Amino acid sequence: MSIRSATSALMPLDDALAQLLVAEPVSAIVVPVGDAIGSVLAADVVAPADLPTHPRALRDGWAVAGSTVTGASAYAPVTPLSPPPWLDAGDAMPPGTDTILPPDAIDTDGDIVADAAPGGGVSGIGQEIARGDVLARYGEQLTPLGALALGASGIDTVAVRVPHVHILDIGGHSASTIAALAKKAGVRVTSSRCSRERESIADALLVPGADAVFVVGGTGFGRNDHSAEALARRGRLGAHGIALRPGDSAGFGSIGSVPVLLLPGRPDAALATFLALGRPLLSRLSGASLPGKAKGRLARKMSSTIGMSDIVFIGLKNERVEPLGGADLPLRRLIHAWGAVLVPPEREGYPEGEWIEVMPL
Repeated sequence: MSIRSATSALMPLDDALAQLLVAEPVSAIVVPVGDAIGSVLAADVVAPADLPTHPRALRDGWAVAGSTVTGASAYAPVTPLSPPPWLDAGDAMPPGTDTILPPDAIDTDGDIVADAAPGGGVSGIGQEIARGDVLARYGEQLTPLGALALGASGIDTVAVRVPHVHILDIGGHSASTIAALAKKAGVRVTSSRCSRERESIADALLVPGADAVFVVGGTGFGRNDHSAEALARRGRLGAHGIALRPGDSAGFGSIGSVPVLLLPGRPDAALATFLALGRPLLSRLSGASLPGKAKGRLARKMSSTIGMSDIVFIGLKNERVEPLGGADLPLRRLIHAWGAVLVPPEREGYPEGEWIEVMPL
């Protein structure tokens, strides 16, 4: 494909996504649960058994049959036939007991001077986790709490998909931010820097073992912008110029079966391109569901350009969504962004007070 000029037609965002997302998810690997935190699960993980398998004490105290101590108090003590056993939290309940009394429920004479509702202080069979419960779901990142549940259920390993994404920094300050956002998506990130020369970029695009390459910078039309030309020389350039604002100089292609995304170096454009194209590609490679969108009510009118997919960064103001701006947004304002809104090309924006979907950063 020939390299785009500044006056060439822009590829619609939907068309770019359709071409970019032909990539197949990477193969699943099995890793220890502790190493899987933050990674995308390749299969549902189901509890193999009830937890607990036998009733257990939830707290320290005296194990009794709840029906035998109903109404016990300092004014109406109950004298047990034998001293109740003391249990620590987590101990199995002895036969014939179903309730834990607090430590001060027995006085110095051995009488029971406080009662508890039958079953109080006890975790019944399957109360923590029931056999067949889905503890972690396919396409979702494993959380620390999810890992806790897996460990408690005796599950030591899980299947995950962890794409290897290489960030190639052509200069500027945006590459580290893109790398951090990619890591947040549950992928393995490596990075390198190279000069802006065409040959250097073309050589640096070859990354053994990478499942995708993100090139940050060098996508414009200046004398020193050669990212698109380097990709065309080394592999296939699918498009250079997307109807995305900011980010219209973005592009994509591939080297063999490895997708390559070209992100502008300017922070607002790099971030917009990542949200609109990079994050969906990472989700495709890892088999992840895209992050859920929050709903927010606009504090003021949001304007957009017909024919362009606009990314508008937003903050929060008085519990409402406050548009910060999109193209050419100064960094001092961009750093306050909480999320972003993708305005489709057929809309001119949204009126004040409308509820809109927000992509979290």
